[in-house]
Amino acid sequence: MTAPRIEVDLAKVGHNATTLTERLSRRGIAVTGVTKAFLGDPAIAGVLTDAGVAGLGDARIESIEAMRRAGVPGPMTLLRSPMASQVDRVVHHADTSLATEPATLALLSAAAQAQGRVHGVVLMVELGDLREGVMPGDLPGLVDVAERLPNIVLRGIGTNLACRSGVVPDDVNMGQLSQLAAAVEKDIGRPLDLVSGGNSAALEWALGGTDVGRVTNLRLGEAILLGRETLHRRPIPGLHTDAFTIVAEVIESRTKPSLPWGRIAQAAFGQPSSVAGANGHTTTVVQSILAIGRQDVDADGLVPPPGVELLACSSDHLVASTDHVLPVGTEVAFQPDYSALLRAMTSPFVATRIIAPPAVRPLVPTPAP
Repeated sequence: MTAPRIEVDLAKVGHNATTLTERLSRRGIAVTGVTKAFLGDPAIAGVLTDAGVAGLGDARIESIEAMRRAGVPGPMTLLRSPMASQVDRVVHHADTSLATEPATLALLSAAAQAQGRVHGVVLMVELGDLREGVMPGDLPGLVDVAERLPNIVLRGIGTNLACRSGVVPDDVNMGQLSQLAAAVEKDIGRPLDLVSGGNSAALEWALGGTDVGRVTNLRLGEAILLGRETLHRRPIPGLHTDAFTIVAEVIESRTKPSLPWGRIAQAAFGQPSSVAGANGHTTTVVQSILAIGRQDVDADGLVPPPGVELLACSSDHLVASTDHVLPVGTEVAFQPDYSALLRAMTSPFVATRIIAPPAVRPLVPTPAP
């Protein structure tokens, strides 16, 4: 079997998605399933839609286009502000996009008019994490722009927390989001379709028993795929944490000194992983090399199996100590965190193997629009 590869257990992904969707539904919150960690793979995306998510979201229009071509159903949202160079594609393939700039809204409006379409927008508000979003005091002006532009419909407002600065979603910032939503609705004279309270980091708040106010939507990726909340990376009770596995193959396994020798300078990626004790290689380890590297995965995000300890990673080689010599061709399975999964899915050198339960049927591709 091809290695390196990612093995995806669709039954476990589906269980996680269904469980979170049902738990949040009882709180009046719908789920946008985030597909960016798996590049919009149609088989995985289809499991999310079957689990009852309200729609799918991705930060890359290319992934949304791939899902459209594969016939994945449901509304789709571009989760990053559209680039000016891609507004035509965004309007054509995405139902909604997140926006923060009047200039981008104007470009979306022009593209929508040219295509005879209506494009939805969710205006993002900055509530402390300092990534995307207008300051709260600037929101009324942006709302006014969106309301005046032809072929643009203001669907809602949203925020993003815990991605850049680790700011925790809580009653204070989520309460502010609810207040802003109420103010926008008063200004435009109608209810908003959705108020998006953020990503998987907001789960602890949303399921904690407090009043969720006007928040009606969360954008969930990591919590569904890896079964963990993202503030502390703790497992979420009742969810699978092993739906994704990264498998790499041993290409060398030998007993070697535990420390390098000779003069020490920078390694391929800056400071070497071990620089102490040059010329002091007095102990030995079984060192096994696996055919996967930084070009394929974030090695810091790999959890090895018992008996394996990761030592270093270069472009193409993952170096580990093992409790015995492993025959060449031996496969070693790792549990990835979100960073490792994201990079491995992006690498053209890492294959994907879908493990599908009998009830999961492949989607029938449809012609590209």
